[in-house]
Amino acid sequence: MCARWILTLILILASSMIAFAHGSGQHVLGTVTAIDEKSLDVKTTKGGTVSVKLTAQTRFKQKGNAKSVERPAVGDRVVIEALRDNKVLTAIEVHYSAAKNVAASAQTGQ
Repeated sequence: MCARWILTLILILASSMIAFAHGSGQHVLGTVTAIDEKSLDVKTTKGGTVSVKLTAQTRFKQKGNAKSVERPAVGDRVVIEALRDNKVLTAIEVHYSAAKNVAASAQTGQ
């Protein structure tokens, strides 16, 4: 009986930590419309435009090239993990697929 309570308590604590860890995290999905050293603008899948701040800690991950450290370019599709602080989104990680790779996949039917 005691082991059941301990197991239940552990499960409750673990699930609350997972929910807390996600915190104020937010995802931005869409296409890059502008990028410079400090920010990235994305046209979202809903048609709006979102500006996301970039920092020295922002990580960039190109699909199919895990070792890439390059930034996405205008026209690339992105999924951005960001934190919101006082209406400012700051990118933690930017996953992207180069526009030329997306077009090639569409032509081959993949």
